[in-house]
Order: sequence, then structure tokens, then C-alpha cells
Amino acid sequence: MRGTQQMGVFQQPAKERIDSMGENNYDGSGKRNLLIERKEGRIAMEIIDTHHHLWNLKENYYPWLTDKIGENICGEYAAIRKNYLITDYLADIANQNVVKSVHVQAGHDPSDPVRETRWLQTIADRPESCGIPHGIVAFADFSAPNVEEILEGHCQYRNMRGIRQTLHNHGDLVQNLTWRKHLRLLKKYGLSFDLEVFYYQMADAASLAQDYPDVQFILCHTGLPARHDEAGLDGWRRGMRGLAVCPNIAVKISGLGMFDRQWTVGSIRPFVLETIDIFGIDRCMFSSNFPVDKMMSSYDVLWNAFKEITAAFLETDRVKLFHDNAARYYRL
Repeated sequence: MRGTQQMGVFQQPAKERIDSMGENNYDGSGKRNLLIERKEGRIAMEIIDTHHHLWNLKENYYPWLTDKIGENICGEYAAIRKNYLITDYLADIANQNVVKSVHVQAGHDPSDPVRETRWLQTIADRPESCGIPHGIVAFADFSAPNVEEILEGHCQYRNMRGIRQTLHNHGDLVQNLTWRKHLRLLKKYGLSFDLEVFYYQMADAASLAQDYPDVQFILCHTGLPARHDEAGLDGWRRGMRGLAVCPNIAVKISGLGMFDRQWTVGSIRPFVLETIDIFGIDRCMFSSNFPVDKMMSSYDVLWNAFKEITAAFLETDRVKLFHDNAARYYRL
């Protein structure tokens, strides 16, 4: 159960915060002394954003963004069919204390998935990128005969952390014997698996996790609660409880705007709190799903909503939800 303790919500914009700091808040190298700032209450909650995307439509090929528009779980998405670069992400996060991030494969050309990882590592290695993305969750098709070659290619890059092959639109893969056999390669390469399923696929997903107890599964987007009618919500709750039985499944609370474009703090609060109650504090973390969820709100509105919803939690629990759990599960 989550603890409760009244917590103040940090309000001061980042620029004002920096401008108000004196010389004593910097060490000899000119870097900010975050420990002093934290002790003096002048630093915001540290955030690790565990699910965001970057894309450059001129340099790379993303079929879902550049070819004929098809159906997508996020609904109509013409607004994001344009570049979203590291400079755009840095601008979006400017008022939040994002200290690290995890990039999740963005529907890049499936015939050359390592190209996306190579591109992302190049970005992370630039000084002006602040190390972002610190973790990379790439794509690989475990039903392909050359999947180990693809994994070896990804693992050349030091920020590589895991694989996402979406199952919500390919649920039959869970029963594919070749796919299941190749999934064992995750342990060999020390990678986690980002799990993306609808509630009616969760029983199969739980069985999969039980069959691979030495693989860390990380459920994406709060379990995709797409249906908000009574039957859909009951199915989502049952499915989430079934997944939570598996100790090797954690969950990212994100993507709620995809199914509620006019969301409010009140409308997403039940999904946030129920997910935390079902999985427990130690297996939950927050994510932005930007720029997809940028179609529904700003970065500040989203993260301030997460902060408001958890304002009464114990400080130690909030640190886990916003930072520490992400660092542990993605080895950051």
C-alpha cells in the first residue's frame, strides 16, 4: 500500500530557479551542486522519463509517419507527422528536472532496426544532448531467423537496454514457437522486453512472463486502457491483476492521453492510483510518451498532473515512482 505524507509541489520555473542560485551552488568545475539545492528545497523532483521518442523524417524512414496514414492506437496523428528532434525534446522538458530518459523504438524501418539505435547513440554522445537518451529500447522481430544478428547489432551501442516488439497488433506471436524460442535470447544479451498488450491479451502475456521468469518484462502505457465502458474497465482491472501476479513484470504509467484526448487530472487519477495499488510502488514508474501525448497536453501539464496525483504519497515512494524504479529496471 502507498504511504501518505503531504508534499509541496515545486512551482518555480527552471530559469528562475537557476537565476536565483548563488556561487555556493556550483562546484569547482562550474557544475551545479544538486545536493545543496536539494537540501535547501530549491530543486524539483528528479525525473527519469522512461518512454519517449525522437524521429528525423529526413534522415530515417518511419513507415507509419511518412507513408499512407493507417489505423493507430493513438487515433488521428497528423500533428506528429513531422520531425521531433533532441532539440524539441529538450525544449519540452525545460521546466521539469529530467535527469535521464529512455527512448523506445519509434516505428523505424523494420528492415534495418539497428540504424535507429546507431542514430540514437550518436545523439546521446553529443555534449549538447545531456546524455539523452540514456537508455535505448530498440526493435527486433523475434520471429525472424536473423534475430540474433539484429540483437548483436543493437548491443554494439552502450545505451542499449531492451526490446519492444508490440503485441497489441500482433497478438498471435505469443503462440509462435519460433518467436518464443528466440525470446530466450533476451537473457543471453541482458535485455528487458517492453510489453504492449490490450486487456484481452493480458492472460497470454502473463503466461509468457511465467514461462520466462529470468526475463524482465515492462508493461507499456498503463496496460492500454482503451475502453472506458464498464466491461472494458473490468477487463483491464482483471488483466492488470493477472499480470501483477508475475514478479518479473513492471509497468510504465503513461499513454493515457491516447484514449482520453481531453483528459484532466480527475479523469486519469483512477488509472494512475489503481495501477500503483495493483502492482505496488516498487514496480511502477512514470513516462511521457512524447511526442505522441504532446497532441493532448504539454510536458509540464502531464508531469505536474503526476505530481498532483501523488502529492500525498510518502516522499520515498514518490522518488521511486519518478526516478529510482526507472533507474533500477532500465539499469541507468
